Amino acid sequence: MNLEEYFARTGYKGSTEKQDLETLTDIFQHHIRAVPFENLSIHCGEKITLELEHVYNKIVQRKRGGWCMENNQLLGWVLKGLGYDTSFLGAYVFNPHQNAYATLMTHLVVKVVIDGKAYIVDGGFGVSYQMWQPMELVSGKDQPQVPGVFRFTEKNGVWYLEKMRRKQYIPNQSFSNSDLLEKNECRKVYMFSLEPQTVEDFRFQCTYLQTSPDSLFTKKSICALQTTHGFRALIGWTFTETTYNYKENMDLVEFVALEDEEVEKTLKEKFNITLERKLVPINIKGSYTI
Repeated sequence: MNLEEYFARTGYKGSTEKQDLETLTDIFQHHIRAVPFENLSIHCGEKITLELEHVYNKIVQRKRGGWCMENNQLLGWVLKGLGYDTSFLGAYVFNPHQNAYATLMTHLVVKVVIDGKAYIVDGGFGVSYQMWQPMELVSGKDQPQVPGVFRFTEKNGVWYLEKMRRKQYIPNQSFSNSDLLEKNECRKVYMFSLEPQTVEDFRFQCTYLQTSPDSLFTKKSICALQTTHGFRALIGWTFTETTYNYKENMDLVEFVALEDEEVEKTLKEKFNITLERKLVPINIKGSYTI
């Protein structure tokens, strides 16, 4: 495992000398535009493990993506190796269909401290809730980014992340009522405390999320990648591409329904992913919006 090979994977060619916010942001943006958020292992007979060497091999050497426990663990290793002050936190993801936060801590994020200021770095949420810049850990402050306006709110030691989006233009009207579309313009994303966590704290969750019939990740095959203008995603057989700020206060959301034989080709052409085993796409309705 070495940083040069990781940077070759993400295409980052900038400085690694300074442990400042500008360098952190640049490294982070290269990661989210090169490494997909995906759970395809579950749907092609592979097991997701949390050993860093396995994560490194999968993402850096086999050019795959991963979910939060993989992406953010790798990012944490990279930033620590560069001399950043990093730690892991655990979050509880909001479920819009149940209108409640999960009772299980399933989301791993990175906290980075620079010159006494704390930032949340999360390269493992995907789709429109993926931040494009590290977020300053301050309560009640709107933090506008290209994907929309993010905000943290702190109450009694618990931090809540929410995102405000723009209006959406959907040219393919047959998808205008898709359950993948977020109907609310302001959406809760997750909540977390500042209690430090370790990767070990996510062992049970890692197994549960890839085996339980109640898990979102067993119900949907997901692959999402940020682009310079928005993001693209493949959920089951539905390919979608979003362009942020396509018009003033308007995002363009394009949908295409794929045939079975088009899925593999789309993964290669749009996400640069080649699977070693046969993918069985799945998209059971509910509990996930882009």
